[in-house]
Amino acid sequence: MNVRRWKKLSLSEVAKLLGKGDFPWWVAGGYAIELAVGQEVRSHGDLDILILRRDQNLVREILSGWDLHVADPPGTGELRPWSRGEFLGLPLNGLWCRRSPSAPWSFELMLDEAEGDVWFSRRDSRVRCPIDRVGCVTSDGIPYLAPEVQLFYKAKAHREKDEIDFNAVLPFLDGQQRAWLRGALDLSYPVHPWRDRLEERHA
Repeated sequence: MNVRRWKKLSLSEVAKLLGKGDFPWWVAGGYAIELAVGQEVRSHGDLDILILRRDQNLVREILSGWDLHVADPPGTGELRPWSRGEFLGLPLNGLWCRRSPSAPWSFELMLDEAEGDVWFSRRDSRVRCPIDRVGCVTSDGIPYLAPEVQLFYKAKAHREKDEIDFNAVLPFLDGQQRAWLRGALDLSYPVHPWRDRLEERHA
């Protein structure tokens, strides 16, 4: 299976598709950073969308005609079909989505956790915030993951592209966002190099 063959939906196409459902979702990854800063930062090979794990069946209804695969085991590049009626629990967290078996991939759904009206990270359940603060919305109605939450997920790998994203969005983080990210890093990655950068004065 070719995992590198992509033809990403536009963000407006994603919004039109997922907007049919009654559940929260957010543009994630590097695109979330660009929506936060209001300009292109770098090129992107794929498109990530975050949903809550508990809403996966609602998403399945919207994507009933799509070809859907689970990254299993996570992080290995191995995919398998998502069986109908199968509820994906931890550690599974990635769904690859395309219109048909012969089509290129359109986007990847990332599954994350929630209890009531509180989101928490699948990587560290101590890292939490109210669901209504997990994301932001653009002026044209596209929801995206709040930059401090996205940066927390990027902090694990700390790749070159993550450093580019961090540098791009850092000036846009207000005091509350910086404080939340510092606290999250203290819990999960206490010696992370971004920790000190977050202490710098912000506009």
